[in-house]
Formats: sequence, C-alpha cells, structure tokens
Amino acid sequence: MASVLDLAPVLPVVVLDDPADAVPLARALVAGGLPAIEVTLRTPAAPEAIRAIADGVPGAVVGAGTLLTPGQVDLAVGAGARFLVSPGWTDVLVDAMRGAGVPFLPGVSTASEVVGLLERGVREMKFFPAEAAGGTAYLRSLYGPLPQVRFCPTGGIGADSASAYLALPNVACVGGSWMLPADAVAARDWGRVEALARAAAGLRAVGARCR
Repeated sequence: MASVLDLAPVLPVVVLDDPADAVPLARALVAGGLPAIEVTLRTPAAPEAIRAIADGVPGAVVGAGTLLTPGQVDLAVGAGARFLVSPGWTDVLVDAMRGAGVPFLPGVSTASEVVGLLERGVREMKFFPAEAAGGTAYLRSLYGPLPQVRFCPTGGIGADSASAYLALPNVACVGGSWMLPADAVAARDWGRVEALARAAAGLRAVGARCR
C-alpha cells in the first residue's frame, strides 16, 4: 500500500455512534475521492464500524485513530484497521504500533517529539492539535531544520484553512471532519457527504498551486 499520506489530500476523521452508518458513510467518502478513512476509537461502536468498512467497502483504506494503549492497537488491527493514528506517543505505544505490522502516524506537537521519533526511524507523523499548537507558522518553522519529516496536521482545520496547510512543503495531507457535518450524518444524507468529500479531494490541486 502507498503511504496513507499520499492517498488523498484530506484524511476524514470519523466518529461513529451507530455502526450501521459505517458502510454508507465510507462509500460516500470513497465516491467523493477520499479513500483513506480514520475511525476514531472514541465510541464503543468504533471497532464494529472499522470491521464493517474493511469488509464492506473495497475501495476504502480504513484506519483507527485516538489510539492510546497497546491493547487498543491490538483491538484496531483485529477489527481490520490498515493504518493506525495516535494523538501523541510514548516508547511503549510506538513499539506496539510498529509491531502491529501496518503503517502508523504517531502524534507530535513539539520539535523535541519530532526528533524523538526520528531517532526511532519514524518520518511520517500526525501534527496535533494543529491550530492550537501553532498551525501553519509552526509547521513552516519546522521545515528548515527537519525537512525529512512529512506531516498530517489535524485539529481545528476546516475547508477554509486546509489549503494553507497543503501548500507547505512538509505537509502531505490534512485530517479533518468538515465533510461530515453532524446534521448530515444524523439525517443519513450521504449525497451531501459525498459532495463535501469531492470538494475536499479537489484541494490537492489548490494546495499545489500555492507552493
């Protein structure tokens, strides 16, 4: 599999309360051009939702987010997650994610955390919480001393700010949930989700013109 960072300019961050919504939601995202989907382990429905997407949506590359413990890593991979995402990292958590045998994006918000992961051979990371941790200005500053790192910033990013992140040379994609408005998900308006996903998928070209 290609790096999850290269599958689309936006990585949808999904929180599901009803696993029955997982397959139609994922199909809408894939149809809109966003095949990589991060289902966060913030609800009891998450493992079942991951399994449903893995089994029922061939075009999707489903991953698990908000991983905090080795036990959650095992749970996610057992459910069919093809990549793993954490909001931060420890040696124990990185060892567990690496041992799972699938790609992973550990979270960082400081230069020291980035250097710590580089020492462990990790060069693809989640930058979280992106807006609160310094946004595009901070990531631009990191590029000078740390050009070998590629980031997926997540946290507070929306349709209006995503292109500014994607224009940075060390940002490969961004994470967000703006293409999944709560009212559309509650109404199961998958057509609206697909349209918003298609607009998000088109951000790559916009970001490329800004570089």
